[in-house]
Amino acid sequence: MDHNSIDAPDLSEKGGIKDGQRQSSDRRLFMQLLVFGDEGDPSTECMAEALAEARIQGVLYADVNDPHGLALLTFAEDPGYFVDAVRMLLNRAPFVNLIQKPEYTMLGRTYALGYEPDLEDVLLYRPRRYVLNPDWPWAVWYPLRRSGAFERLPDEQRRAVLKEHGAIGKSFGQADLAHDIRLACHGLDKHDNDFVVGLLGRELFPLSAIVQTMRGTQQTSLYIERLGPFFVGRVLWQSGKG
Repeated sequence: MDHNSIDAPDLSEKGGIKDGQRQSSDRRLFMQLLVFGDEGDPSTECMAEALAEARIQGVLYADVNDPHGLALLTFAEDPGYFVDAVRMLLNRAPFVNLIQKPEYTMLGRTYALGYEPDLEDVLLYRPRRYVLNPDWPWAVWYPLRRSGAFERLPDEQRRAVLKEHGAIGKSFGQADLAHDIRLACHGLDKHDNDFVVGLLGRELFPLSAIVQTMRGTQQTSLYIERLGPFFVGRVLWQSGKG
């Protein structure tokens, strides 16, 4: 026996108990948002046709705060998809002349909290359903970084802080006012953020309202070091559910 051997870390996501077994999965969905500040010559219809022809899974948004701006959200289990399929598409017409806004680039991966009743759905399918839902055309995407003080809290206190935050999100979701996607981006963000959040809904006001409501929680008021920048968009094109 090698007393110097070290067990490999368990990197699988853990969910709740299902059919008498603790759920576990090594599958995750990566999602990337790229934002551009100048459409140049191509029309929205031309870009939508190119995205559909390339079978890109994602969403094209109009940037509410930039009359010449747009954003492309794409997703895949294999992050190589962004380097291969998405990169190739954006480096040819009608996208090649777009001017990127790198300060808004967001990349994250789905993760589990440990009690999800359907782990596979949370990791792979629910985020797809949310962003491709034609009834939820409005979106707000932003990164955030928690302070080190939060990480040093006792487990019980951390759960209480997260529960307060989660209750607000649940109430907005059940009322069909705002639906959230949470992605981990540790080591994937040039500004060293921890998470990417997407808020989706029928109308824009509730998405602003949930951010406002969250300001009063312990997590936001005491333990968030950095929030934003915020991208606000409305759907121009969505891929099929595929």
